[in-house]
Amino acid sequence: MDKLHESGFTNRGVSLSPPTLRAGMVGIGMIFDETYRPLFEHRHASGGVYDPSFGLCRVELAAVASRTGVRAEAYRQNSAGKIAAFESFSGDNAVARLLEAGVDFACVATPDDRHFAGSKAVLSAGKHLLVEKPSVLSLAELDELERIAREQHVLAKIVYHKLFDPDHKKLRTLVMDGELQHVNNGYCSLLEPKSISSGQFAEWIRGRNPGTYVAVHYIKLIDFTFGGRLKSVACTGQRGLVGSADGPTWDSTQLRLVYEYADLRQAAFDIHTSWVAPDNFPGYVEQEVQFRFDNGVWNAHSRKRGVECTIEGSTPLKRKITINNHYNGTCIEPWGQRSQRGYGLEAIDRFVHELAFVEYGGPAGERSRRLDAVRNLLHNDLAADRQVVAAVQSMEAILARHAAGRPNGVVEVDHPAGGLALFTPGSKEPEILYPGRVAGAHAAGLPRGTGNT
Repeated sequence: MDKLHESGFTNRGVSLSPPTLRAGMVGIGMIFDETYRPLFEHRHASGGVYDPSFGLCRVELAAVASRTGVRAEAYRQNSAGKIAAFESFSGDNAVARLLEAGVDFACVATPDDRHFAGSKAVLSAGKHLLVEKPSVLSLAELDELERIAREQHVLAKIVYHKLFDPDHKKLRTLVMDGELQHVNNGYCSLLEPKSISSGQFAEWIRGRNPGTYVAVHYIKLIDFTFGGRLKSVACTGQRGLVGSADGPTWDSTQLRLVYEYADLRQAAFDIHTSWVAPDNFPGYVEQEVQFRFDNGVWNAHSRKRGVECTIEGSTPLKRKITINNHYNGTCIEPWGQRSQRGYGLEAIDRFVHELAFVEYGGPAGERSRRLDAVRNLLHNDLAADRQVVAAVQSMEAILARHAAGRPNGVVEVDHPAGGLALFTPGSKEPEILYPGRVAGAHAAGLPRGTGNT
């Protein structure tokens, strides 16, 4: 398993009963149903995960925490035979009760503005953490979680499933191998139908924006693939459909990031997101990216690479015309078994392998070394999320000032006055959103010696 194997640890002991990683699930909504549920069911049916570095390790969903417990009870009734028995906790102290139920790690898949509280509780209890993107909404929160994770000697990881998209992996491979040389600029777009904002997420989108929810995928893609230092953040957007035209809830956003590289050349990246496309839109999402390099251009479009399917009386409302089978595909295998797989599940499965390696990949006395090796995997570690969170925090602050009648703000990163300095037209001095430096040991994204220069 690449870097996990490079550490050279093997489990030479013989055990008649393989170890078990007991999972807790904080939040049991759409994300759970699309990715976590099928993964836990698959690992239950297959007996767990296996790798030569740690042998066989069982993985079981042991407990869930939710506000009402209604979805959990419905899943319990519908999952007979598919998964082991699990406990369900609901109400104000649901997370605390889950953490007392003997879980080894917990997955946080709540609305993004609740990530910090759940994640802090998990880490403070000495449990490993897997949190959905964005990890948190401010660098102060990120600092706090990273501090606790290190004090507790546990993993703190983030689900960035778009890094597992085969197209995005190929893009990074061409950059790492030097075939695509020095990114000049980029454009990313992701559009979702109104049913997302008015239906699935209607309970929590007040005061929120699709940029935080969606653009973060592309922020991480840019940050991880091309490296460099984040220099500035600008953002604007539109309102009036999912909320009032002068309120804090946004229909769409246009985010611009400027990065600087080791040779002092800069690149600008524009990321446009929306969750108010018509419900008869042909796809669940419409995704497009373009990156221009010194010596080439990379173009990708979800509809151009995907499958189009039309069924009378079904498409495009009940079933969409454009289907992304790479992300999450349900199918009948050639041998007759029904399965669900895709890069949306792979990102979670990868974390489980990393965790099993830390806990069971060799002698207990070598655990710290294994923990450090897994923390150095920059695609999902909390410490590698600084520039992503800086962009998210900046975007949220700019939009908040916009809603208050002060649009067109720009955040400069690692300005002499502070790590995140927000400049708004008419103000003589910047507003300091974060006083410390943003750039850190993991800010460059690419390993040393393979930067985008």
